[in-house]
Amino acid sequence: MASLLIYGGDQLGAIPKHLENIGFDNIVHIDGKKTRTIKKEIPENIDLILILTDFINHNLAKKIKGRAEKRKIPICYSRRSWCAISKTIYSCEEACQQCPFLKNSQ
Repeated sequence: MASLLIYGGDQLGAIPKHLENIGFDNIVHIDGKKTRTIKKEIPENIDLILILTDFINHNLAKKIKGRAEKRKIPICYSRRSWCAISKTIYSCEEACQQCPFLKNSQ
């Protein structure tokens, strides 16, 4: 089905469970805290990238954006709360165009 890469945030709490409920079956989380995180590549088979803006630095966000553009992976930006994340994912035009499960659930 669909896979999601989340950058930022130490702990996600119940967020992964909510994401599974809307159709993401593979959720990868990279906290973005360590400086080595900038060297990590985007894993294969990622359909959407979610950047938690209140837990990531500008340099890392810029690198992620560049790598995602090269691979044509859509990016959504949000604060780390389920309310903000769901609103962002459902209103992200790039994500909705690429992800058929989001089109069906709206």
